[in-house]
Parts: sequence; C-alpha cells; structure tokens
Amino acid sequence: MRWLNAMPFPPIALEIGPESVSGARWSRTGGVEAFASRALPPGAIVPSATETNLVDAAAVLAAVASVCKQLNAQDEETTVLLADTVVRVFVQRFQEFPRSPQEALPMLRWKLKKSVPFDMGDTVLSYVQQPQKNEDIEVVAAVARLSIVREYEWLVESSDLRVGVVSSSAMAALALLDDQGPTLFARISGATLTTAVVRDGVLYGYRCTELPAKGSELAPQMLLDEIYPVAAYYQDNWKTSIERMKVAGLGDRLPQFAEPLERELHSKVHPLLDGTVAARCTAQNATALLSANQDGLLGWMHMRE
Repeated sequence: MRWLNAMPFPPIALEIGPESVSGARWSRTGGVEAFASRALPPGAIVPSATETNLVDAAAVLAAVASVCKQLNAQDEETTVLLADTVVRVFVQRFQEFPRSPQEALPMLRWKLKKSVPFDMGDTVLSYVQQPQKNEDIEVVAAVARLSIVREYEWLVESSDLRVGVVSSSAMAALALLDDQGPTLFARISGATLTTAVVRDGVLYGYRCTELPAKGSELAPQMLLDEIYPVAAYYQDNWKTSIERMKVAGLGDRLPQFAEPLERELHSKVHPLLDGTVAARCTAQNATALLSANQDGLLGWMHMRE
C-alpha cells in the first residue's frame, strides 16, 4: 500500500479493458464528479503481456474519446488501469537489496528475466520494498512490455491527455481490502483470474492465470483448482490460515461458489464490493462506481481519499 500511496493521483482515471472503456473524474475534495463507460466490440482488445493488444484500434480510440468527452477531459494527466494480464507482478526475496534504484533495477531485471515471456530490455519496471517480516528483504515488482504500454499511452495521448500513472486493475482494487487479517483476493475478468494474499498492507503472494472458461461458464471446481495453490503457498510458508476471501467478477453467481470454496479453504467468502466497501467509499457519488462494479476505479478512488 505504501507503494500505491506514493503514486501521483491525477484527476482523471481510465480503465481500458477487453469489454469496455470506463473513466471517472475526481473533485478536489475526493468526490466523483463524473463517471462514463462505453462498451467495446468483441475482440477489439485482446489483453496480452507479449502480443499486440489493440486489434481494432479505431474502435478503442473512439471509445476512449467518447468517455473523455463525457468526463470533460482535455490536456490533463490521467491514470490508466490495464487488464491484469498485461502487467506482471512478482514478490521477490533477497538477502541484500540495494538502496539505490540505479543498482536495484539491473538486479531486478536480471532476476526476473527467466520469469517473464519477453525480453527484459523492452520493459517498464517499478518496485517497492515491503516491511521486513524476517531476515529476508521482500520486494514487489511490477513489469510490463514497453511496446504494449505504449499502445495504451497512444490511445490516451490521441485523446489530448497525458499519462501520469499506468497500473493494472487488480493492483488498484487491492486497496479495497480490509486486510487486518490474512485475506485471499480473487478477481475474475473474462477468462482471467488474479489471485493475491494480503495481510496488514503487505502482499504475500500474487498470481495471474487463464481460467478454462469465462465467468458465465465457470464451475466452482475450476476456480478452486486455480485459487488453491496461492492459499496453500501462503499457509505452508507462513504457518497461518486464510481468515477471509474476497471475490470480484462473479456477480450474482457468487453464492454457487461460496459453499465449496469455504469448505476447502476453511474461510468465509464475501463479495469484494460488499457493504463494508460501500461504507468505506465515502466520496460523493461513489455509488455510480459501485453499481457498475468498477472495482479498479473504486480502489483508485479509495486511495485518493
């Protein structure tokens, strides 16, 4: 959370995903001045960490321009939230870690080069050192292919805006967790699952995988098979249990998944955007984002408050 809170917070945020482009404008007092969303034609964006994302660039550009017009956004900095598959996130352990970014970045690039499916020379990389839990030093690193990030930056710049921050939707949504105890977060977006374990503002594990089916066709066992390795890794390494699970992206299908997940993981399952989140999102007009299930934009808004 220290990493996210240290970022600048432009007055505009855009979430550009495979199904739609959504955006919000914040007031100086933290309220939501405007919210807009426009659906994309199927296949206009195919999120990928390695390949071209913009299949129908004209359609996506038109959607971005439409949302920006509704937000009255022009010649301003904006935050851009991308699909989770575009940004790879890692929790890395070191016995020693340089304080200087000039020394730390080459070390991280060297360590991550076998973990990413692209050349580390063509990347944008950001990192933060987490509070130490033992003798090891843990670093959270986010990395994306520069040429792909540039595709999204082109969309924003072509709409007469400047890119201030680029992140993934899941990383923004993590701010919505009430993580005083070990919390397992699962976010389903299309056929993509992002799973994370957070406790006391510290990221203990993060995984982004492709599901065998999209959310509407997903079966509870399919989801459990993908979630269980992250939960088991945390419990085996830290000798403590997951206390709660927060799920986003299943909508009204969540009750079908709750019982088998609770039985296997021995923890209560809650929707991410539940009453607790609604109570914490005190900004004026936040209900528009809540009703539209905009967890990424909501998380970004919550960090602004």
